[in-house]
Amino acid sequence: MFPKSPSGISAFIRLIVIFIFAFPTVSLSQALYSRSFGDKKAHPVIFLHGGPGGSSVFFEATTAQLLADRGFYVIIYDRRGEGRSADGNAEMNFDEAFDDLRGIYKHYNLKKASLLAFSFGGLVAAQFAQKHPDMVKSLTLCSALVSQQKSYDTILRAVGAIYENKKDSSNLNELASIAKMDTNSLAYRTLVFKHASANGFFNLKEPNDRAKAIYETYKTNPLITGYVKNERAVSTFWEHEPRHNIDVTPQLEYLHQKGLPIFALYGKQDGLYSTDQISELSNIIGDNHIKYLDNCSHTLFIDQQEAFLNAISSWVGSVR
Repeated sequence: MFPKSPSGISAFIRLIVIFIFAFPTVSLSQALYSRSFGDKKAHPVIFLHGGPGGSSVFFEATTAQLLADRGFYVIIYDRRGEGRSADGNAEMNFDEAFDDLRGIYKHYNLKKASLLAFSFGGLVAAQFAQKHPDMVKSLTLCSALVSQQKSYDTILRAVGAIYENKKDSSNLNELASIAKMDTNSLAYRTLVFKHASANGFFNLKEPNDRAKAIYETYKTNPLITGYVKNERAVSTFWEHEPRHNIDVTPQLEYLHQKGLPIFALYGKQDGLYSTDQISELSNIIGDNHIKYLDNCSHTLFIDQQEAFLNAISSWVGSVR
């Protein structure tokens, strides 16, 4: 029942307004969870999360508003079947990911935007930018995959050195078995990342005070505590996507030659990338377009949040 008194009506209207604007903007056409931050008239930046099976929830909960406060219109979303965009019929392949991203452009009435690609999102963004260069103002890679195999090789070399130092014959024998596997198989990918996780390759041992405080909020932030990961996402991707182990270096080279501004941020303690990989990327996009940050692992926008915000403000701000 609606309140009858004028003051009651006003309170009710305020409640409705709060309800509408407190919840994320959802793309109803594809049932995608999405949300925007900042002024719609500002330069749009779309965040592409990791995966398969990832979510924009951690960026949304910790950094999206701070980036918007720097003068950007920040849009986050979860790909179909991943994160909060639950869909039991999702294919979870690259073509669907491209469709989803085009849908985000349409939903937010965007003709051109800067893409901010995290981890696996780099593979999606680089391919999308090659297919639709007229829709992309700039591309920023944040801890983003470029060559999946080179990252696998980096992990295996690093964990091999650890096991050699420890004289861990059991794990060395398992690495020898992994080396004989089909590198395009899900089993290969699963075992490689198992060893990366077991050796802390995605996390910092001693994060700075700001990062510690942010990670502490994971325990209480309702966005994060309520998030449920789709554990079948990786296997679904492997079932529906024939391109299991790709390298988007050719796409990045093409885009650079065409004049698209490409920027990159990586952490020195991120176990997925070697210094050689960072150097190779630097040779493509230019030394002044890449930052290699110390005391920083995979979740760069938290481990070095201020450096991340400053870099995006400078780089992407220069092309808006």
